[in-house]
Amino acid sequence: MNKKESLNRLFRPKSIAVFGGDAAAEVIRQCDKIGFDGEIWPVNPKRKSLEGRQCYAAVNQLPDVPDASFIATSPAVSIDVLRQLQAGGAGGAVCYASGFAETGEAGAKLQQKLTNAAGDMAFVGPNCHGFINYLDRVALWPDEHGGTVVEKGVAIILQSGNVGISISMHERSLPISHLITVGNMADLGMHDYIDALIGDDRVTAIGLHIEGLDDIENFSVAAIRALRKKIPLVAMKTGTSALGAVTAMSHTSSLAGADEMYTALFERLGIARTETIVEFVETLKFLSVNGPLHGCSIASMSCSGGEASMIADQAEKLDLKMVAFSDHTKNKLVKLLGERVQIANPLDYHTYIWGDYATMLQCFKTVLEETFDCSILVLDYPREGVCSMAAWEIAEKALVDAVSATGQRAVVMSTMSENLPAMARERLIDAGVSPMQGLRECLQSIRAAAFIGDAQARDTQNLAVPHIPTMPAESSLLDEVHSKSLIAEFGIPVPNGVTCITRIADDVTDDIHYPVCLKIVSKKIAHKSDGGGVVLNIVDRNALHSAMMSMQYLTGTFLIEEMITDVIAEVIVGVKRDAQFGLVVVIGSGGILVELIRDSVTLLLPLTEQSISVALDKLRVSKLINGFRGRPAGDRAATIEAILNVQKFALNHQERLLELDINPLLIRPAGKGVIAVDALLRMAAA
Repeated sequence: MNKKESLNRLFRPKSIAVFGGDAAAEVIRQCDKIGFDGEIWPVNPKRKSLEGRQCYAAVNQLPDVPDASFIATSPAVSIDVLRQLQAGGAGGAVCYASGFAETGEAGAKLQQKLTNAAGDMAFVGPNCHGFINYLDRVALWPDEHGGTVVEKGVAIILQSGNVGISISMHERSLPISHLITVGNMADLGMHDYIDALIGDDRVTAIGLHIEGLDDIENFSVAAIRALRKKIPLVAMKTGTSALGAVTAMSHTSSLAGADEMYTALFERLGIARTETIVEFVETLKFLSVNGPLHGCSIASMSCSGGEASMIADQAEKLDLKMVAFSDHTKNKLVKLLGERVQIANPLDYHTYIWGDYATMLQCFKTVLEETFDCSILVLDYPREGVCSMAAWEIAEKALVDAVSATGQRAVVMSTMSENLPAMARERLIDAGVSPMQGLRECLQSIRAAAFIGDAQARDTQNLAVPHIPTMPAESSLLDEVHSKSLIAEFGIPVPNGVTCITRIADDVTDDIHYPVCLKIVSKKIAHKSDGGGVVLNIVDRNALHSAMMSMQYLTGTFLIEEMITDVIAEVIVGVKRDAQFGLVVVIGSGGILVELIRDSVTLLLPLTEQSISVALDKLRVSKLINGFRGRPAGDRAATIEAILNVQKFALNHQERLLELDINPLLIRPAGKGVIAVDALLRMAAA
């Protein structure tokens, strides 16, 4: 039996063994409550029964080998129980106990013993709340929860048990298929759970609460499988501490922090990222009901100009496209709504047709026939008991029938979450219309669905993130001359220049044309301009000699280079080595303001021409590269080629490369190329 088979038995068991006292008893109660119809065998040598079931004294006294086990005993006993279960061929287990790696070195040793005891048997945890499978009525869960049995829904994998409980108690009509809390992940990684869940056709989407990932390569492979199977992934990443950080000698290390790398990972793998639990739940609900979108064009319909304005404002901020109605649609809407209604997207249809089912149906059908990627009906229902809901239900039915008639995607959205009652939500879900609670959350969900739809349509061949081993702390900083000579071998252009010492300065500039730049050459000073080690625009020999004299206290060796005068833009191109993500590339606005304006994008290897082009377009400096306000455009093709060559250099030196900064890479006019005027390399000892 392999891990995958073991995990499948655990998630869909025919028999369950529970070990322990009160927590084990609660698991029995939750299984009974949810309707589990298999065998449940309590194991507790100190009790005769748990929840009306006879207790067994030990694993070897069970009537059969359990498919699933819930172990709520002390750490030492949990290790022994797991060993016995594995020896007997049990399916899989949940290790509920804490006191393992989360407690420090001693706990980490216990956790390793736990893993060794399990062998090839899959187990969840330790230090976790277990899981609930709402599809198959399984609740290895020692606590209350708010979920209900469903026929299909979204699976949620969490690194926090309490967050899982909170999500299960939602009032947002999110159909949950699985609620899985992973704890310390001593045995199974996020990728194992993703692989198990995408094999179940009843799972419509997967939500991931991530505090940290240890195996980026396998996670990326599993995410690509989900992408190819059209199972959307949504992540809520918490925690921003640096992972495997080393002392930052370069700008790249300060720009490519842990959070930026996770953002790069999610964007690469087509995983929609959300910031809050509310966004997380609403996005999963949208995807479960409506699925991914082909694009991000939207239409909005409301009976209020205020709501229309709010939609327009937020749509612009989220880069959603509110395309104008065609003349054909405008003419039809004028006939329906009258001359007093301004026909535009977003549409304020006023209250003239409120409560008129036939006219509302025709209005909504007309808008939906424009084939936007998603249309929105803004509808804030009254509180129960305040007044009759009949008029709101007429509007709801008109939209549902318009969706049925056109086959287009639409949602009903309340501007405030509480203004969409449960009965309406359930009716809408049954009709294939997402009931979205909250204006901004609705639009964020649509944006996420468009992002996932675009990712599913892309080529997935080069998305996996390769494993790059971590490096020892011992390393050395190469000086600029050595750094440039190494990168030049990989086709990265560097300026025409020469090194010299002060006493022979007058003899070394015959082949160098003024104006020139003078820099100190030092392995100890990473940022030369900060320490007075750079002089620019030197126009003759006298000025050059004077500049050398002024910098002698810093070094005795200098680099003289020709100045590049036709600069369109400056960018930074860097590489950083990270313990989790391997080699990471950063591109951004360069020069002395690199960290001040922090205009950068983090990318994971391998890079492609397309991924670099998309990243460049995200930068504010791209306006300069593309030609700003009549200025000439920069050499974009040469910029992309240089970044690809940086990747070649990084992969060729992946055994030793720790950091690389090219700052700035000067972009010249189209056809003139680029020049790396400064470079910093940190390499591990050979």
